Amino acid sequence: MPKLPRITGKELVKALQKEGFEITRQKGSHVQMTKYIDGQKLTFPVPVHAGKIVKQGTLKGILRKANIAAAK
Repeated sequence: MPKLPRITGKELVKALQKEGFEITRQKGSHVQMTKYIDGQKLTFPVPVHAGKIVKQGTLKGILRKANIAAAK
């Protein structure tokens, strides 16, 4: 498995938007992302702490929930 990139929450939100996810709402430093896949709603939070790198385990979990494979 390839090594995951070290990105900020803001960069992750932009990447998810390119994959078709939309920002549903934001409460504090967490953005709620949503996408409908085959009629089912897929929703999860993304931490967007100013300038901080998203932890590897958190990033891995978000990518798994979003059905996005890590870049090779």
